[in-house]
Amino acid sequence: MKLGFMAGYSPAQVNLPMDTVLEAERLGFDSVWTAEAYGTDAVSPAAWILAQTQRIKVGTAIMQMPARTPTCAAMTAMTLDALSGGRFMLGLGPSGPRVVEGWYGVPYGKPMTRTREYISIIRQVLARKAPLEHEGVHYQIPYHGEGATGLGSPMKGILRGNPALPIYTAAITPNGLRTAGEVADGVFPIWMNPDRFELIGDFLEEGFAQAAREKSLADFDVAPLVYVVLGDDLEACRLPVRQHLALYIGGMGPREKNFYAMYASRMGYAAEAAAIQDLYLSGRKVEAAAAVPEQLIDDCALVGSADRIRDHLQRWQAAGARGEIGSLLVGGASVQAMRLLAEELL
Repeated sequence: MKLGFMAGYSPAQVNLPMDTVLEAERLGFDSVWTAEAYGTDAVSPAAWILAQTQRIKVGTAIMQMPARTPTCAAMTAMTLDALSGGRFMLGLGPSGPRVVEGWYGVPYGKPMTRTREYISIIRQVLARKAPLEHEGVHYQIPYHGEGATGLGSPMKGILRGNPALPIYTAAITPNGLRTAGEVADGVFPIWMNPDRFELIGDFLEEGFAQAAREKSLADFDVAPLVYVVLGDDLEACRLPVRQHLALYIGGMGPREKNFYAMYASRMGYAAEAAAIQDLYLSGRKVEAAAAVPEQLIDDCALVGSADRIRDHLQRWQAAGARGEIGSLLVGGASVQAMRLLAEELL
């Protein structure tokens, strides 16, 4: 099981944790990942990190697909991969309707159809076997719809990219996981319980069965985000994880279309997810965080003293040994916590 560091996206002022990134590289971490929501983008920090590191891989978790055309994403990925000597990994996601329509100003459409089309176009660009053509629901290349001049023609990209460049998707819904298994090389579940792999794996297997080539977990990277907070005050360590879970379960989407609340329900916390939503959507965010069950935190995060983290880490190591987790992406960790994980896993 490989270790990755989740740099994430920046708060109100740009703040890229380069000291921690460089320590991750020194410790032997395999990867570091940037993200975007509706503030800092994922690409610029990834380029910045690649320029200041030598060995560690850098990926986007995630680049939001509605923000860029697939050919733009392909050019970006190929450029960063070439400039870094093959260290870039492309992570994509459809985002949710609130961001897609409220920030990017485009229709939410059919997110899984978009994902399949988007990755198909990128793989065609990377393979460079023929001039690019695609006729789909979301994308027409060359474009011939309303407002077209009729002058577009199929083109083959100038840059020769790496056809094997890894492509990940973010997914927690059954359809999202099936799609990841079908068309991607890895998946980011935002959290997971390593003792309940069936919540992820059963849907991935269905996707593998639909893939154009033979696929299995042996060549597919399940890469969950795992918050790691080291300290002697257990409740203080739980607090940032509480806040994170409350934000996503309670506030990342309207009540009827919150994929994170649905996922928490499938994990066995339906009543608790509903209570968190009620509190968060009524503006009672502190109470929403307090309503996050301790067991849910322990299911999907590593918090507390060094001995407690070592003890709970055994569940993740067992899942890695079973081939169910390929990469553990560490979020929120101090340098001391990262050193602890490196001692145990690397």
